[in-house]
Amino acid sequence: MERVPIIQVKNLYKIYRVGETKVRALNGVDLTLYKGEFCAIVGTSGSGKSTLLNMLAGLEKPTRGEIIIAGRHIEKLSEKELVAFRREKVGFIFQSYNLLNTMNAEENVAMPLSFRGIGKKERLARARKYMKLVGVENQAKHMPNQMSGGQQQRVGIARALAVNPQIIFADEPTGNLDSKTTMEVLKLMQKIVREQKQTLVMVTHDNNLASYADRRVRIIDGKIVSIEEGAAEEKAAEENKG
Repeated sequence: MERVPIIQVKNLYKIYRVGETKVRALNGVDLTLYKGEFCAIVGTSGSGKSTLLNMLAGLEKPTRGEIIIAGRHIEKLSEKELVAFRREKVGFIFQSYNLLNTMNAEENVAMPLSFRGIGKKERLARARKYMKLVGVENQAKHMPNQMSGGQQQRVGIARALAVNPQIIFADEPTGNLDSKTTMEVLKLMQKIVREQKQTLVMVTHDNNLASYADRRVRIIDGKIVSIEEGAAEEKAAEENKG
């Protein structure tokens, strides 16, 4: 099966000035990510992994280099074009869930659809579909403070999926969850990528979490030091034996 590139990064640099010094958050990164792949960007705090994610999502501009997503050079887009690009192509899953406490679960999931001008009935129908997919359909009317962290994160995933994005960006998505819930959420994310053929890019400092991804891109001091393939299947098989 031919792999279709969806994200291409070429010679990417991000240099910050801190007083007199220049800090190279990204120091010449080249990377290709493919449609339907779950990729983890792994590194310690300060390695440049979150900077890379922010650039891929169009939240920060590179100092130099190219970022081509679904055939478009996003480093050349204006702020207005970037907002439209993110709204149409991208879903986000955050560590802190970022649910609105004044809305119930299904309203939270439906919210990004309102920015696309989709009517209320259709929004809620789509919200319920994705809540069912991630296993929180029973929480539809619950407020965020009535749900566990794992349930809130599943609602966050449903919200990211509701816009049917080509790419989902997840920044330390299980950072606030216990280990059992973390495994459930990662398996869910694996399943979604396979079934929905979406591309998932997850940033994490945790090698164990990264092992669920199809590929792991390791980043140290703003440079990619290795790219590892596979292993998630073997890991799952081992766990099932145990």
